[in-house]
Amino acid sequence: MRRLLLVNKLEWDDLATVDPFWSILSDPTKRFSKWDVGEFFDTGKKEVEEILDKARSLGFPAVKGRALDFGCGIGRVTRALARHFGECHGVDISEEMISIAKRLNGDMSNCEFIVNVSDTLGIFPDNYFDMVYSNIVLQHLPHRNQIELYILEFIRVLVPTGLLVFQLPNWIPLRIRIQLRRRLYLLLRELGADADFLYTRLGLHPIRMNFLGEREVVTLLEGRGGRVLHMRRSGREGKSFQNCTYFVSK
Repeated sequence: MRRLLLVNKLEWDDLATVDPFWSILSDPTKRFSKWDVGEFFDTGKKEVEEILDKARSLGFPAVKGRALDFGCGIGRVTRALARHFGECHGVDISEEMISIAKRLNGDMSNCEFIVNVSDTLGIFPDNYFDMVYSNIVLQHLPHRNQIELYILEFIRVLVPTGLLVFQLPNWIPLRIRIQLRRRLYLLLRELGADADFLYTRLGLHPIRMNFLGEREVVTLLEGRGGRVLHMRRSGREGKSFQNCTYFVSK
């Protein structure tokens, strides 16, 4: 599993080099470096405000001390969370992403960005964060077991009065599971092709997609003492992803 994580790290380092903004928010109209930096970060601000509105209605978290942005990329959501919490830690597998995040968010003194190439969050103690947030991240992990391990880690580092919010597809179409574009990218990359050439000229990228069934996720959470407070579903079977955002306490 360690080898899979290292491969995943190299893939996201490639993406951070060729088009970090689009690789995080894959709007087809913004591909090839068309994201405006201000517009990009505004999406994180809006996203966090919507999540916290729902959080308030659920009565969690009790305290806005520490927040974790898992899979922070270049800090789109970390920056937004830091405006509501005393401190915010952004964690990502890619050193390149973290390097960009530090550069773009140097004005946010309560943000810390950390590289973590591990299938655990052992860098943090138990009951440490008042809020744990992860969006459009777990679906890009190499193996379903890794998704499960991270979800269990989210519960571990969450304080009893805290709130965990994470998004995960519970189903994806077969055509996306096959991932032909990704397979071709990896083959040509292994043969020595340049990442920028593959992305810019051939339109290839290494982004993978994974999923975990809703029932599996709920069983996993409850088995570790998690309480599912709310589930927000989106997508239509057979047409697009079936996404679920889980709001969890313990």
